[in-house]
Amino acid sequence: MTRRGWVLFASMCVIWGVPYLMIRVAVRELSPSTLVLLRTGIAAALLLPIAAARGELRALLPRWWPLVLFSAVEIAIPWLFLARAEQRISSSLAGLLIAAVPLVGAAVSAATGGDEGLGRRRLVGLVVGLVGVAALVGLDVGTVSALAVAEIAIVVVCYATGPILLARTLDGAPPLGTVAASLAIAAVAYLPAAAIAPPDAWPSGRVVASVAGLAVLCTAIAFLLFFALIAEVGPVRATVITYVNPAVAAVLGVLVLDEAFTAGMGVGFALVLAGSVLATSRVRRPREEVQAAPA
Repeated sequence: MTRRGWVLFASMCVIWGVPYLMIRVAVRELSPSTLVLLRTGIAAALLLPIAAARGELRALLPRWWPLVLFSAVEIAIPWLFLARAEQRISSSLAGLLIAAVPLVGAAVSAATGGDEGLGRRRLVGLVVGLVGVAALVGLDVGTVSALAVAEIAIVVVCYATGPILLARTLDGAPPLGTVAASLAIAAVAYLPAAAIAPPDAWPSGRVVASVAGLAVLCTAIAFLLFFALIAEVGPVRATVITYVNPAVAAVLGVLVLDEAFTAGMGVGFALVLAGSVLATSRVRRPREEVQAAPA
């Protein structure tokens, strides 16, 4: 990997580990729907002109229905439930629970006819990962909100399903245009909900900074950097950041918000991480299947 690749990789590991902290701060004064509206609206306003200048929006018009579905599954639904969950649980625990996304993604892909089956190694990974999730919640069951865990479960399923939906219904669609349009669709969808429950007063400077950070750094800039990372190192290496982001979220929650890091969180994350690596590993095919065909 080149120096530029390492810089992009390290940047994305941090940038997509930060949102959990910012969400936790923002929902102390803003409703989840208002937060989603502000995040998606500001980010869309920044990305749409860039996507339009690159000619990446017109090609999406014939695919408007898959685009709406992708926007709902990848952005509108999970961002709402993540904000709701962080009203009840710490940003550290939320980030660590999100680490289960690769596990669910592997299971969903196999169940819906993915290119590769589960295989013994992947099946072991799923079991280990599920034990890890149980440890994350179960070892601290007296302090964890069951409703928040259920909301995080919805987020995990959405995050795991979104990329599969993207690959199967929007294959070949321009990436930046897809993200920009999806953010705009989500913002429009949340206009009525946010209007019903506006904030009682102008939010504090800490909340304003959190919203700005979520929209500008963790969404608009993050997607631009992520696409640059994919172009530099390829999509497979780029997805490794999903193993690092939860750890960054946990560290930031402990250092910045003084959140507790429990034994259950430590044991559970280690198991989820190990399970994710196993569950997402490539299945080796028999030697005769990978030999070059005779000329």
